Amino acid sequence: MSTAIKTHQPCDDCGSSDALSYYEDHTYCFSCHTRNSNHQQERRIMITKPKDNDWYSQYQNLSDASGMKDRGITSATCKAYGVVEDDLFYWFPYHDSSTNGDVCAIKKRSKHEKKFHIVGQWEDAKPLFGMTQFSDGGKYVTITEGEADCLAVYQMLGSKFPVVSIKSGAGSAMSNVKDNYEWLDSFEHIVVCMDNDEQGKEAAQQIANVFGSKVKIFKSTSEYKDGCDYLKAGQQKLFMDKWWQSEKYVPDGIIDGSTLWEEVSKPIEKSMVNYPYAGLNKLTYGIREAELVTITAGSGLGKSQFLREVVWHVLNNTQDNIGLMFLEESTRKTARSLMSLAANKPLHLPDVPYTEDELIESFDLTLGTGRIYLFDHFGSTDIENIISRVRYLAKGLGCKYIFLDHVSIVVSAQQSGDERKAIDEIMTRLRMLVQETGIALFVVSHLKRPDGNKGHEEGAATSLSQLRGSGSIGQLSDIVLSLERNGQAEDPIERHTTNVRVLKNRFSGLTGPACRLLYDLECGRMIERKDEGEL
Repeated sequence: MSTAIKTHQPCDDCGSSDALSYYEDHTYCFSCHTRNSNHQQERRIMITKPKDNDWYSQYQNLSDASGMKDRGITSATCKAYGVVEDDLFYWFPYHDSSTNGDVCAIKKRSKHEKKFHIVGQWEDAKPLFGMTQFSDGGKYVTITEGEADCLAVYQMLGSKFPVVSIKSGAGSAMSNVKDNYEWLDSFEHIVVCMDNDEQGKEAAQQIANVFGSKVKIFKSTSEYKDGCDYLKAGQQKLFMDKWWQSEKYVPDGIIDGSTLWEEVSKPIEKSMVNYPYAGLNKLTYGIREAELVTITAGSGLGKSQFLREVVWHVLNNTQDNIGLMFLEESTRKTARSLMSLAANKPLHLPDVPYTEDELIESFDLTLGTGRIYLFDHFGSTDIENIISRVRYLAKGLGCKYIFLDHVSIVVSAQQSGDERKAIDEIMTRLRMLVQETGIALFVVSHLKRPDGNKGHEEGAATSLSQLRGSGSIGQLSDIVLSLERNGQAEDPIERHTTNVRVLKNRFSGLTGPACRLLYDLECGRMIERKDEGEL
């Protein structure tokens, strides 16, 4: 798109008051994105390229402007920029890039209408408006969006610092400043003072991206659009205060460390709740908001039971709602297994005696609290379904703790057959959900078989490299806990003792063996062992 010669005009197509820009051969609306050629829409701007230099002779013979009284701009300010006037127009001179900086074009602004004419060789007018009035280098230069704003800002700054304007509105800002990069870059600070509208703010960001940290962006109050508005309202002091307070440009996502005192002076946030085991808390410091915890182990080594112990502990030590998505078992099995922890006996086994009162009490202490929500998946475990249910549990039901057992079954349900791709997708989306909702999410994942003859079911040690997929599970998790147990050991104590290992710990960095849990067959609980022979 060619350089705009007039911006912020009303659009007849969509009704916008200021989104239309004029170019030499067409108009374009940045609101409705309509492009019209000259014969489709009456032009309100004329560019004249005379065969002789009559316009230049006229310019030389005109008197200095007596001031732009409707804008509060004085004659002295106009004279500083070479602005002259006739009965109908203010004449704003533009210079070429020659050593002398000769006037090569004039922008003639009507005194009575929102129109202007351009005469001369406009394509040669590379320098910014007002640029040739100042030498390069110095402490401050200010860039504005229009000639009148340039004059107004220069005047409000006490005529102390160079002020220039882009040629043709926000749409041409980037090309204008790039044409004059060396001159602008010679200053210590570049204050960008564009119009206080969407196009002006976007142009300010673009200019800032070019010059980086030496840019300061003027932040206007909402009632004033540009420099002229401040001057007309008699708010020179307010403008000066805002100008000196212009914010040093920092690209999106980059934070100036000197602004973080309020944040870093806050006490370190404690965990929402601890784990049920002291050894695990010693390394992890408990469970925190917006944390993704992955539990992994070989097949049949107690991952689900470990999760239930955490669920029961959270239920008894918080007032928060809990979401359970145990995809390999029915909701009845999940419910009875959780009730077993309350009853302190394995109610989910068929040969365990219990009374009706015990069953009622264990129900009241778990499902009956109204804080437990279960996902009845009916075999539907595709990624979209799982993600939508996690979001609903978090946002719709207010669950702060959600347990997903296990992610591998979600992956196996996908039709693509690409396990790595499916794992990457589900883990990335779960990670985003954790950040979005602030929940603590516990995910169970299976392991790849280890190298060698000894499998995980026989007590083989685990590592992050054995997690399924391309590594996204380990990369995206805040905490990774592994459960190791020799389920084939001759000794019953060894056979029912699980070693909990912290494989990853983003919070404290502490990893390694955390605790040893003995599964008590009589009460159906995983109890922390303090040493080799003591419970």
